[in-house]
Amino acid sequence: MCCRLEFGMKASGMRMVTRSWSREPGAGPRGIGEEAAPLGRGEAAAEGRKSHRPMRRQRKAQSLSVAYEASDDEKGEGTELLKVPSWEPQDWQQQLANIRTMRSGKDAPVDQLGAEHCYDPSAPPKVQRYQVLLSLMLSSQTKDQVTAGAMQRLRARGLTVDSILQTDDSTLGTLIYPVGFWRNKVKYIKQTSAILQQRYGGDIPASVAELVALPGVGPKMAHLAMAVAWGTVSGIAVDTHVHRIANRLKWTKKVTKSPEETRRALEEWLPRNLWSEINGLLVGFGQQTCLPVRPRCQACLNQAMCPAAHRL
Repeated sequence: MCCRLEFGMKASGMRMVTRSWSREPGAGPRGIGEEAAPLGRGEAAAEGRKSHRPMRRQRKAQSLSVAYEASDDEKGEGTELLKVPSWEPQDWQQQLANIRTMRSGKDAPVDQLGAEHCYDPSAPPKVQRYQVLLSLMLSSQTKDQVTAGAMQRLRARGLTVDSILQTDDSTLGTLIYPVGFWRNKVKYIKQTSAILQQRYGGDIPASVAELVALPGVGPKMAHLAMAVAWGTVSGIAVDTHVHRIANRLKWTKKVTKSPEETRRALEEWLPRNLWSEINGLLVGFGQQTCLPVRPRCQACLNQAMCPAAHRL
């Protein structure tokens, strides 16, 4: 507790303000002209010893402001949110709006034949999830129409973990042909089905880490499986279409050389609430307009603002 003591200085006309701190808790301020109570012998000795102690320079306290990203449950008054400036591509919002307009018809192959359309909706949930994973494994390096045909043939025989394990490799190969790399996929499907039966009771894992540990399952398949089978957005599913278009629009800071590198680059800046739609949106756009070879730039609403349009 402190009090202000003011002394008028007649000679200079200046005013000096000092502060006096009380020694005891609860003690009131000592007024001007008020005599201090005399010290006892022991107290006087202690006071003398104090006066001869070297004074320690007090280090000025520094306040540290810590900002952090709060979860939804923690957000409230007084919460300081972390705002990290991040790079984002030029015109991306307008480009995205134009792609949505061009894709509004929902008439690309992925819209009718994607993984969310290849499972049996009348099957038990566990079987549905298994069929979603199998359709994704078949879809690698394969057109949606071919994947859908293979899934129809498999489902006609009753597509479950047990039925696949009871099917010999030759018959399974005949059923899934002509999907890309069908011989390898026969091996991967058998190995993965055995793991699912032994470790997961016939169901599929509910995490990306466990999914990519299965034979023949890559990151794109894992993120799509999480979205379609489990209803969880775990990341952006990037295939060759998304990889190609993201680089053409310069939606990455630098040119990326693989779909997985593109996924990481997109997730650094693209708002998370858009992650779930990007795959289907760009895959269909790549199937209809932004083709791998001879893209239809003349029909694209982004022609004027596409960095790659003048080079293609």
